Amino acid sequence: MHSGIRQADEALTALVAARLDAPTSARLDALVGLDTTGPPGPGGDDLEDDDADVLAAIKSDPGNVSLASMLTEIAKLEAVRAVALPAGVFAGVGPKAVAAWRARAGVESPSHLRAHPRPVRLVLLAALLHLREREITDTLVELLNSTIHKINAHAEKTVTERFVREYKRIRNTGVTLHRIAEVSLARPEDPVRQVIYPVLGGEQGLTDLLADYKGRAGGYERDKRQVFRSSYTGHYRAGLIRLLRVLEFRFSNTAHRPVLDGLALILRYADAKTTYYPLGEQAVLDGVVREEWREFAVATDARGRTRIVRHVYECCVLIALRERLRCKEIWVIGADKWRNPDEDLPADFADRRAEHYDKLNLPLAATVFTEGLREEMRAALDQLNTAVPAADWLSIAERPLGPIRLTPLDAVPEPRNLRRLKQAIRTRWGTVPLIEIPKETALRTGMLRALAPVGVREALPEAVLVERLLLITYAYGTNSGLRTAAAGDHGHSEDDLRYTARRYLTPAGLKAAGIEIANATFAARQHNVWGEGTTTIASDSTHFGAYDRNIFTEWHSRYGGRGVLVYWSVEKGAMAIHSQVISCTASEVAAMIEGVMRHGTAMKVAGNHVDSHGQSEIGFGITRLLGFDLLPRIKQIGKVRLYRPGPAADLPYPALEPAMTRPIRWDVIERNYDMLVKYATAIRTGTATTEAILRRFTRNASHPVYQAMLELGRAQKTIFACRYLRDRDLQREINAGLNVVERWNGVNDVLFFGKSGELASNHLKLPRFRSQVGL
Repeated sequence: MHSGIRQADEALTALVAARLDAPTSARLDALVGLDTTGPPGPGGDDLEDDDADVLAAIKSDPGNVSLASMLTEIAKLEAVRAVALPAGVFAGVGPKAVAAWRARAGVESPSHLRAHPRPVRLVLLAALLHLREREITDTLVELLNSTIHKINAHAEKTVTERFVREYKRIRNTGVTLHRIAEVSLARPEDPVRQVIYPVLGGEQGLTDLLADYKGRAGGYERDKRQVFRSSYTGHYRAGLIRLLRVLEFRFSNTAHRPVLDGLALILRYADAKTTYYPLGEQAVLDGVVREEWREFAVATDARGRTRIVRHVYECCVLIALRERLRCKEIWVIGADKWRNPDEDLPADFADRRAEHYDKLNLPLAATVFTEGLREEMRAALDQLNTAVPAADWLSIAERPLGPIRLTPLDAVPEPRNLRRLKQAIRTRWGTVPLIEIPKETALRTGMLRALAPVGVREALPEAVLVERLLLITYAYGTNSGLRTAAAGDHGHSEDDLRYTARRYLTPAGLKAAGIEIANATFAARQHNVWGEGTTTIASDSTHFGAYDRNIFTEWHSRYGGRGVLVYWSVEKGAMAIHSQVISCTASEVAAMIEGVMRHGTAMKVAGNHVDSHGQSEIGFGITRLLGFDLLPRIKQIGKVRLYRPGPAADLPYPALEPAMTRPIRWDVIERNYDMLVKYATAIRTGTATTEAILRRFTRNASHPVYQAMLELGRAQKTIFACRYLRDRDLQREINAGLNVVERWNGVNDVLFFGKSGELASNHLKLPRFRSQVGL
């Protein structure tokens, strides 16, 4: 098999190398110092002209959200494009093969790349540039979105602080106005300066009172827009204009053409020095400029003519662009994450429609699907309506804070033998060195064999490799770092560990190692001790502090600090089957679905317990199509509304009436049923990430599939809510499952002790390594 793989790799290498013409090959060689001419410069001073520095910069991770990072990423993209790879250079080559070539080029130094035969070197560098171009394009879109958000957040913070200061100065506005009214009625004929000013302490007092009134009458939003404009024009504008010039935006719906027309107008007059656009230019306002911005965007010049203020209009276009990008109504050519949303869907869906429906266990006819769902809703509502009078923990009545009142669960008594069991474990094993745990795991499972190198050869002796991998596992798993792990008396230097980590620690390899551990644990469990296996898992995220010098680290309002989230999927025996790193603003619903669909272990997952952040109406709809139960613990259960399967007159539920709302719009689901299944198939087959799919289903989305998914989710959420409210055992099951994953998060705080539990690196892969090593 190794021989066959090697021969196939050599054949693909020769095929791709033959597609590279002489000028392109020379530019690729220049990146590793084999040609003094080098590639054309990136068009700025942000990257050094030295070839090795250009290659190192192309490989480097982006910095934090700032103008400097934006300019650096633009320079990287221009440097990659300057090599001018042919459009179809990797046509017919599998994505995994291209990713493997890129991984090899990513960990090798220029001297190692120069040592390869020329066809191999050219293909490795071409694969690196091909994928890096897409990644850098994605990064620029992220920077665009994050920068606009940052400007808005800065404006909101600035104006809030200003209004707080004004409020502290003028706290008795009501009393002051009452006094002004009294003296005005008492002396209506006297001048204001003699009557009003003494009450306010002079003209400044009246000015302060006016500022306070302005804050109450919409002045807050007006001032926020003014600060937004000032931040944009004074600092970020130059970088954002350059960014808009290097990215190509497209749309799938002509309703969003005004935004791209606005972008074209911005770029035409980007270097102009005028306040207004010329009179002959048609600046589109509808669909671009929000109503609250119009008073700033539209002004009257000295001659009384209506004009469009250029910089304000640019702010409006960028805000509208961000909204459309986030729900993928507008997309970017050459991107991966932000690509054409039609590419996220399976290309063979029409040809293999029946097969895809069968894989999801869904009927081909939309009416059959909706009728089955309607019957489930009727049965669930009937059962709840019948159970309410006898359920002493449940009350449904008209209330200001929500019609549903659910009595909290009683505390479960501590298991009788738990303390004795803990004492027996301490007596038998005492204090175990932490590195013994991964060592024993490696001996009893095949986890280290799953860590394949990115190259084609393995030169390290197996015993040496095993020791290094265990030390690296300890270093990342405890956050103590490779330097600390290298300080022991074991003969492995820090450089040795870093070399091994670069070549053996990959996301795919670490995931495979985690799968080996999980499957070995499931096989070794004795049912009489651990109980029968389950088909449900619990999912939750935990916050890890991280250095904020990269684009991924964000501030989290709930945890009150900067960092990243690690999202765990854990079964009831505290075995984590999946982990992933997400940003603080990412969708936990998408992470939950990704954990169920991509865990890769032998466990068959039929249900997922989540907290409030891991559920939504869209989440209920997607999970219904994918065939597993979303079982959340909803924090504001009292405000949940139960949808009707049909008209209220036909299906009365007297005990539930205070919590009932409108009927489900079944016709919307039926009209878009095929597209709903197509999106579910995209998630099942992995043609796109779940997050990329769910971006289409946000509040800003306008397409009808979003409305259909909402209706489906509302129907499924009603079914779940009925079952949850009447079934006390289900409430305990969900609570117990979430307790397991929350205890798991607590253990992380103990194990991840190095550097005060903060990810002290700006390397984007480190949080992912940490989460996967933690498995």
